[in-house]
Amino acid sequence: MVTTTEITPKLQVKDLTIRYGSHTALSGVSLEVMPNEIFSIIGPANAGKTSFLKVLNRMDTFNSEMKYDGKIFFNGLDTRHLRNHYALRRRIGVVFPLPVGLPMTVYENVALSPRLRGINNKAELDVIVERCLQRAALWDEVKDRLDSLGSLLSGGQQQRLTIARALSQEPELLVLDEFSIAVDPVTTMRIEEVLKELKEEMTIILVTNLVQQARRLADRTAFFLNGECVEMGITEALFSGEAKDQRTIDYIEGRFG
Repeated sequence: MVTTTEITPKLQVKDLTIRYGSHTALSGVSLEVMPNEIFSIIGPANAGKTSFLKVLNRMDTFNSEMKYDGKIFFNGLDTRHLRNHYALRRRIGVVFPLPVGLPMTVYENVALSPRLRGINNKAELDVIVERCLQRAALWDEVKDRLDSLGSLLSGGQQQRLTIARALSQEPELLVLDEFSIAVDPVTTMRIEEVLKELKEEMTIILVTNLVQQARRLADRTAFFLNGECVEMGITEALFSGEAKDQRTIDYIEGRFG
């Protein structure tokens, strides 16, 4: 007799509604993200995409106006009931559109999270820092100035430093919100190749306004519009004429955005 093992989703979202005071940013969203897939979320501005990302690792606790209803399960655990938010955020690495550099050297930006985990051996930290900077397509540009302030890097370099810092957490889920806004096209393609490799080790959620980027990278894609998840499906199917909602078709084909 053949038996099958049911795979637990890395992330389950059930009937999620997010509000800022009286304003509803997202309403009734339900979706699942499976282990080791790249899941993209596309949609125009004010669709609720960034708000969705913020509640995944309980960043709502930083904004008294932001409240949510519904359920979010990470590895089967209800994140609302997890008291240690720092531990959750270490497992869910987030990269936002504009780089947020820490006021320290390039090296220490990347070494901070490992140090917080108790890693203080210089040789071990050196390996982690180089590996993360390599993966973020930044090592060759900064290897001779690791002791310089990260804030002195260009905007695109600072964004890649933010990605390296997120990778240094060794997250199970890596969340990227418009990572390529401050990055040139050549570097964007290099990072995309890295993301394809990282899928072997972690799950990735990619929010992007570049629909072709979603098509290149994502296994599955969800389309958000006006606080609603309009449609979700296998990426290539959505982009190959199998989208069911005309709004999805119009957005993918560039009729609005």
